Amino acid sequence: MTSRPAHGVNRRRAVAALAGVPLAVAAAPAAAGHARGAPRASTLYIAGDSTAAQKYADAAPETGWGMALPFFLDGRRLPVANHAMNGRSSKSFVDEGRLAVILESIMPGDRLLVQFAHNDEKSADPARYTEPWSTYQEYLRRYVEGARSRGARPVFATAVERRKFDAAGTALPTHGDYPAAMRALADAEDVPLLDLQALSLALWQRLGAEKTKAYFNWTATEQDNTHFNPPGAIAVARLVAAELLHRGVLAPRDVRRLDDAIPDSWITWPEGP
Repeated sequence: MTSRPAHGVNRRRAVAALAGVPLAVAAAPAAAGHARGAPRASTLYIAGDSTAAQKYADAAPETGWGMALPFFLDGRRLPVANHAMNGRSSKSFVDEGRLAVILESIMPGDRLLVQFAHNDEKSADPARYTEPWSTYQEYLRRYVEGARSRGARPVFATAVERRKFDAAGTALPTHGDYPAAMRALADAEDVPLLDLQALSLALWQRLGAEKTKAYFNWTATEQDNTHFNPPGAIAVARLVAAELLHRGVLAPRDVRRLDDAIPDSWITWPEGP
């Protein structure tokens, strides 16, 4: 036990170098709680891709939903450590050591929220591609086993949907068998599932083809139907927080503002990792 503080310093340095996220922010409430003799705050870790990731000033107004999730959580009770990273799949996230970094930090009572599929689908890239009913599930099991081996709770989220409509204005699914494969594995492994794919698809359908443009990273020079701007990230984060509550992963005291308007100005983009 006497060597743990030094290990904690090294661990945070490794996290900052590899994941590029400000874990000190997430760790500060827990440290303060221990200093007062209060129970340690649980941390919600996110493992995922660019749709959830922290964005920086050079990418604005692109916004990951993980950037908006803390607006809906009680940060004193449940800080967020967002390890999601652009371009990663369930496979490449593991192969690059990013899951290992999380497992170095995660502790009993924490949650590990896992959302992948966008890049698992890229069959031309062997570094990222997984097959839904075999390698995708095999890699997802590593997140489940890793979290549980450390006393943390794994949570799955099916991949948030892209913006795609047919000529009749029907919102179309784009993730093939990956959501079904995750649902099946969640059932087999008794992992709570946030069906973000179905929820986001329903939201895009309610909004329609034109209004959804205001939720994605459409600018004067870009028409991006995958990544969000602040309103889109806030809308998806609201879905995530509501489902965490609905599925019993979080208690009512852990969430806030589920029915409140969140100003776009609350989203900020740091200069860099």
